Amino acid sequence: MGDIQRQILPIPDIPRTGPITYDAKDPDTSFAAIRPLLPPDGAPNVMVIMLDDVGFGAASVFGGPCRTPVFERLAMGGLRFTRFHTTALCSPTRQALLTGRNHHSVGMGSITEIATSAPGYNSMRPNTKAPIAEILKLNGYSTAQFGKCHEVPVWQTSPAGPFDAWPSGGGGFEHFYGFIGGETNQYDPALYEGTTPVDPPKTAAEGYHLTEDLTDRAIAWIRQQKTLIPDKPFFCYFVPGATHAPHHVPKEWADGYRGRFDQGWDAIRRQTLARQKELGVVPPNAELTKRHAEIPAWDEIEPELRPVLARQMEVYAGFLEHTDFHIGRLVEAMEDLGILNDTLLMVIVGDNGASAEGGLRGSFNEMLAFNALADVETPEFLSARIDKFGTPEAYNHYAVGWAHAMDTPYQWTKQVASHWGGTRNGTVVHWPRGIRSTGQVRDQFCHVIDVAPTILEAAGLPEPTMVNGVQQSPMEGISMLYSFNDADAPERHDQQYFEMFGNRGIYHKGWSAVTKHRTPWLLGTAQQIAFDDDIWELYSGPNDPTQAHDLSEVMPDKLHELQRLWLIEATRYNVLPLDDRAAERLNADLAGRPRLVEGDSQLLYGGMGRLSENSLVNVKNKSFSVTAEIASTNGPVSGVILAQGGSFGGWSLYTKQGRAKFAYNLCALETAEIEADQALSSGEHQVRMEFDYDGGGLGRGGNVSLFYDGEKVGEGHIEHTVPFLFSADETADVGQDSGTPVAAGYGTLNGAFTGDIHWVQVDTGANDDDHFIAPEERIRIAMARQ
Repeated sequence: MGDIQRQILPIPDIPRTGPITYDAKDPDTSFAAIRPLLPPDGAPNVMVIMLDDVGFGAASVFGGPCRTPVFERLAMGGLRFTRFHTTALCSPTRQALLTGRNHHSVGMGSITEIATSAPGYNSMRPNTKAPIAEILKLNGYSTAQFGKCHEVPVWQTSPAGPFDAWPSGGGGFEHFYGFIGGETNQYDPALYEGTTPVDPPKTAAEGYHLTEDLTDRAIAWIRQQKTLIPDKPFFCYFVPGATHAPHHVPKEWADGYRGRFDQGWDAIRRQTLARQKELGVVPPNAELTKRHAEIPAWDEIEPELRPVLARQMEVYAGFLEHTDFHIGRLVEAMEDLGILNDTLLMVIVGDNGASAEGGLRGSFNEMLAFNALADVETPEFLSARIDKFGTPEAYNHYAVGWAHAMDTPYQWTKQVASHWGGTRNGTVVHWPRGIRSTGQVRDQFCHVIDVAPTILEAAGLPEPTMVNGVQQSPMEGISMLYSFNDADAPERHDQQYFEMFGNRGIYHKGWSAVTKHRTPWLLGTAQQIAFDDDIWELYSGPNDPTQAHDLSEVMPDKLHELQRLWLIEATRYNVLPLDDRAAERLNADLAGRPRLVEGDSQLLYGGMGRLSENSLVNVKNKSFSVTAEIASTNGPVSGVILAQGGSFGGWSLYTKQGRAKFAYNLCALETAEIEADQALSSGEHQVRMEFDYDGGGLGRGGNVSLFYDGEKVGEGHIEHTVPFLFSADETADVGQDSGTPVAAGYGTLNGAFTGDIHWVQVDTGANDDDHFIAPEERIRIAMARQ
C-alpha cells in the first residue's frame, strides 16, 4: 500500500471506477481485491516501555545500585541514550510522549488533579494534536496500552465518562488494561479493561502484584496479534505503576538488598558516579553535585532512624529489580515469537526524576503527608513498622535523601524541572534490524517529545496534516533516528524549555539557564516567593555536564540571553501565566475547571461503584449525612451500604448481623466505629448516619448519630477526620467496598450487601431535625439536580 497518501487520516476511501454489470457472472465484472490497511512495507513493531519515578542514578544499566539485568542486556544489543529528558512530572511527560508536543501545548502543564482553565494547564488535549496511537491505528497498526493512564481530566474519570481522553476512548488504543490516575495499590489496584471496571484476577494473599498482571496481559495480547494477524505490526505502550509510591514488592525481592544501603545515601552517590564513569554514561569530567542544605547528610540522621531509612531503600531497589524481571518476561515472549529483531523497543527509565514526595523521613503511609499529618510518623512510629514496608499493610515511600541519591550525579529531584535531577532519564533503545552499532552510548540531547516523531520515521509514515477532519499543528519534537547509527551526528534537538510549578529552565546549544522556584517536599505557602525574585543559574554543558558550577555572576550577558529565550519559548507554548498556587488549584471552583458533582446533595443507586474521589460530593471538613433506603427479606442484613476510600483512609456506613455501623478510618492510624444499639427488623427501612462537624479548623472531629426510620439508635464521637484526601486510588461504592476495606470484619466478601439497596443520598451542610427523607423530598432533590 505504498502508493496511497497518508497525510489525511483516516485515509479516504477511493471510489471504484470501471463498468457496472448486471450479473456477477458477466466476464466484464471486475473488482479489486479487498486489502487490509497496513503501514508501509518494513514498518516495525513498536514497544514503548516507560517506568515511573525512576531517577537517572537508580538502575544499574545507568550505573545505579538497583539491579536491572534485562535493561543491561537490551542496552548491550542496542543503545544507551544518556541525555534524554522528561518534563519532571508524570501527566505532563505522558501527554508529551503520546503527542510529540510540549506538555503545555497539550494542556498538561501539571497533573490533572490541579488543572486550571488556562490553556496550558487545563488537562485537555486539543484535537489539533492527535496522539501517536491514533495516527498509527489509522495507518494500520494494532494498538494497546497496559498500565498507568494519568491524562484523563478529573471530571471525566467517573463510569459516566465522557471517554474521549481515555486510552481506548479517544486515545487511539484499541485495547487498554490498567488504571486511571497517578498511582495505585500494587496489591489491590482499581483496574479497567477499556472503560469497564474489573477486579484483579486474584488477591494479595494469593500472590497478586500489578506488574506481573500487566505483563501477563501484554504477553497474551502480543501473542494473539501475531498468531491471528502476523503481517500487521503493533504498537504496545507498556507503562506499569512501578516504581511510583506506594513501593510495593514481595518481601524476597527487598530482602535481596539486605544491608546494601546501611552506608547511607551520601556513600551511594559517590559509588554510583564511579560506576557511571566506568560505563561511559557520564563524561569523565562529570562532577558529583553538592547536596543541598535542605537535604540532611546521612551522618546527621538519628542512629535509631537509619535502619528504617535503609529498609525503605531496600524495598525500592527490590521493586525496581522486580519490574526489570517482569519486563524481561515480556522481552522473552517477543523472542519466542521471533519478532524481537523487528521491534523498535524503547525503554524510558522513568517519567521524571526520583520522587522526593516521601518527605525527609520517608513514609509508611503517604496519605499522612497528603493530609498534613506527617509529624505522626516519628522515628519510633516508623521503627515499629520496619518489617511491614513494602507489604500490603503499607502505603510506603522513601526519604528525600534516597530520591536525591537516585538522581546521581545531578541536582534535585522530581518536580524540579529546572535541573537535570528532575528531568534527565536514561533511555535504552533496542532494534536489531535498525541499529547496526550496538552496545554504544548516545549523548545527543533528546526529549520525550522526540519519541512520536522517531516512531513515525521508523515506520516510514508522514506526520499527518489532518486527523478525523481536524487540521493538525506540527509536532514539536525531532526524530532521534538520525543518531541510531551515527554516534558523532550533531544533535538536532538543540533547544528546549522546561517548567513545572514555577521551576523553570532553558537548554540551548549546550548551555542551560535554570531557576528553582519551589522545593517538592515543602508544602504550604511558606516557601512562595515572587517569580521575579527567583535566582537564576547558568551552566556550560560541555565543560560542566552535571550543572555543578554556576557561571551566572561571571557571564551575566549570556544568562540574560537565555532568560529572554526562555520567555519567548514560554509564550510560544502556553506556559504563561506561571502558576505556583497549591491549595487553590485543588479547589475546582477557584481553579476554573468543571466539577462532576454540583451542589450539596447527591443521589446514588444500588450497584453504582468505582466512583473516584472527584465523583462524590465532598464531605471533608463539614457536617454531612448519608441516608439509604434498604430492604431485608431474608434475615438480618450484612454488608456495605456506602463506602469511600480504603484501608489507608476513608469511611463506611454498613450493617453487620442487622446492626448499622459507621466506621471512620483516619489514614490507618485509627478507625472509630459507632454501632446501633439494636438490629433492623425484616422489611424496608431508612438507615441514616449524621455527622455533625465540630468546626474550628480542618480535620476536626464531630458527633455521629445513627437512625432507623427517623429514630435514633446510636451515637458517638469521632476525634479527628481526614482534611484533604482519603485516597489516591481507592473509590466509593454502593453495596460493597471494592479495593482494600475501610473497616475490618464486614462479614461478607468485599462487604457485599446481602439485602437490597433502593437508593442512597449524601447531603452536606447542617443536618436538619427530621432525620428522615420523605419520598417527595428525595424526588424534589433529584429533579433539582437535573
